[in-house]
Amino acid sequence: MAAVHAVFQDGVFKPSHPVDLPERCEVEFEPRLVHTTAPLGTAQDEIYDILSRRFSGGETDIAERHNEHQP
Repeated sequence: MAAVHAVFQDGVFKPSHPVDLPERCEVEFEPRLVHTTAPLGTAQDEIYDILSRRFSGGETDIAERHNEHQP
């Protein structure tokens, strides 16, 4: 059988591709770290940080125009 590449997430090894094994069969393997990646939350934290900053859109009171495009 060929090597199975998987990602360890939420306490479970999740294969990257379908694996040709019977359902619920027992397997034994020795995990080997292929490469390290940044924690999944890192990029998301950076995005939220950017979105939390204030930006000037030129409008001083957007709430004033709330009903402008309502049907």
